[in-house]
Amino acid sequence: MDRSNDDAKAQRLRLTRISYVTGAISLFEFQAPDGGPLPAFKAGAHIGIELTPALTRQYSLVNAEDERHRYVVGVKREAQGRGGSIFMHDKLRVGALYNVLPPRNNFALDEAAEQTVLFAGGIGITPIYCMVQRLESLGRNWRLYYAAQTREQAAFTAELGKLGDRVHLHIDAEADGKFLDLRRIVATVPEHAHLYCCGPKPMLTAFESAVSRRPPANAHVEYFVAKADMAAAGGFVVELARSGRQLAIPPGRTILEVLLESGMAVQNSCQQGICGMCETRIISGIPDHRDSLLTEQERAANAVMMVCCTGALSERLVLDL
Repeated sequence: MDRSNDDAKAQRLRLTRISYVTGAISLFEFQAPDGGPLPAFKAGAHIGIELTPALTRQYSLVNAEDERHRYVVGVKREAQGRGGSIFMHDKLRVGALYNVLPPRNNFALDEAAEQTVLFAGGIGITPIYCMVQRLESLGRNWRLYYAAQTREQAAFTAELGKLGDRVHLHIDAEADGKFLDLRRIVATVPEHAHLYCCGPKPMLTAFESAVSRRPPANAHVEYFVAKADMAAAGGFVVELARSGRQLAIPPGRTILEVLLESGMAVQNSCQQGICGMCETRIISGIPDHRDSLLTEQERAANAVMMVCCTGALSERLVLDL
């Protein structure tokens, strides 16, 4: 996975098109001002869009990865969200330039898998549709189960409809309000298959339960919202190994907040533990992981943490900062 805490710099890209997909979902297309190629990406990747100096949001890429001239993201207007989607829908203007962080991938597609089964719910179709295009171009064996509350809320139905019976559309309103039966479907999938799921939190919880006895390396999820509440109990000290500075983390504050207030330049975006931008190496100490990215094996290795949401179970954390 490309989750390293690197020094990726934003590019100044032009918003070249806004396309309306459904009543609440729009596609936003960005290109270089000179029309030149953009940094490459793989299916499942996302970009960060700096909406204001204090507001950066991550959105999954929808378009095929061989389209090097543009980035296209799908955004659902969320009235009860944290403000990013409303800003995208209400404030962005075609022709304007925006800072766009290069692609990162926490949801990488295994292109060599013998069989791939994809699950998407609502706006979670965005990275999954990118995967569909890639798998189709490679001639791989794949299936898609796409759930939406109503037919009007389902995106890319025309495009997906051209792909035949490998696409299974489940509309809750047309199934007496019943949700897609993930457990039943997963039970029919061979153990060697790779499964991917992106959608609302209840769907991801059901998916993780359904795949709990399968090989962990073959089950993949992408969260759009935090899986757990951030750790804000405080009461511990963070030591910055490169300078020797020691910072007390008080109750109600996160490590990231204290680092930024102390003048540290720490890359960050989502502040929920879902984008991976603030991943930091652990020198010593025991973190209280609250992110939605690290696997159980990665947590047990005690090598890295997301400082935006993770706290400490020890009195001191020494970080490679």
